[in-house]
Amino acid sequence: MATAVCNAAPIPARGTAERAQLVDLLRVKAKLSRRETVRLTRIAGAGHYTSTFSAAELFAAIYYARLRYSPSDPDWLDRDRFILSKGHAAIGLYPLLADVGFFDPIELDDYTRLGSMFGDHPDMRKIPGIDFSSGSLGHGLSIGLGMALAARISGRAYRTYCMLGDGELGEGQVWEAVMAAGQFRVGRLIAIIDRNQLSIDGPTEELMGVEPIEDKFEAFRWRVNRIDGHDLDAILDAFTDLDDNADALPQLIVADTVKGRGVRRMELDKNWHVGNLVGEDYDDVMAEIDGGLQPLLAEVGK
Repeated sequence: MATAVCNAAPIPARGTAERAQLVDLLRVKAKLSRRETVRLTRIAGAGHYTSTFSAAELFAAIYYARLRYSPSDPDWLDRDRFILSKGHAAIGLYPLLADVGFFDPIELDDYTRLGSMFGDHPDMRKIPGIDFSSGSLGHGLSIGLGMALAARISGRAYRTYCMLGDGELGEGQVWEAVMAAGQFRVGRLIAIIDRNQLSIDGPTEELMGVEPIEDKFEAFRWRVNRIDGHDLDAILDAFTDLDDNADALPQLIVADTVKGRGVRRMELDKNWHVGNLVGEDYDDVMAEIDGGLQPLLAEVGK
């Protein structure tokens, strides 16, 4: 029996009815990720809101438009790999894995409870669809490089995608992986930086500046594309533009995002890195998410 593969068809071109339909779908799925993050946080008593909200559009585009996988066969050898190096954002990824069919969504109702397969960080030994057990940050790109090299050695054509937080760029191991990937021209390794501007202790550029990101990666022989990480068309265009040559330069998408995007009280506020909404605050935030992305406060009045 042939394996049923998600996202086997090309991404529709801009300006087509098919593209508009896909963007509408992704907008709904990003909203699902945000809503479920709020709901699951209440179950656990605490959760990572803002790191997840900044990645919601990226998660949606990856799983509903780009990544090749098979929910009925999670260990399919030719599946694309996805490494969530910023593993604390898994709370917003789990609902999408359930939605595409890796497991029953009802499993999420026991999120973080004793016996649940879901923790604050993902465990690849327990959760179908997870390729990397994260914990301490900074390791994901090295793991992704190893997977991409394994594809080359085994003669397989899968791609390996790795999403990093911008705060992770202060880890030395990240730069060892960046250097090695450029040296060995691992073209099917795609890094995505969720450039949400804020770490748990404050703005990244005040704590450990990471700019200019493009120049640094290009110096290590990477092909770089920088986009608005909340613009679904821009994300889809970046995916369409990826080089499929296994011996091309490794590829980076810098996604400029806003930590906490979609809930105004949380946007670029370090105090919401971890939190728990209750009562009217919970209801108000859910209603705000249902209303879709609004202009950033900094843009209002311009």
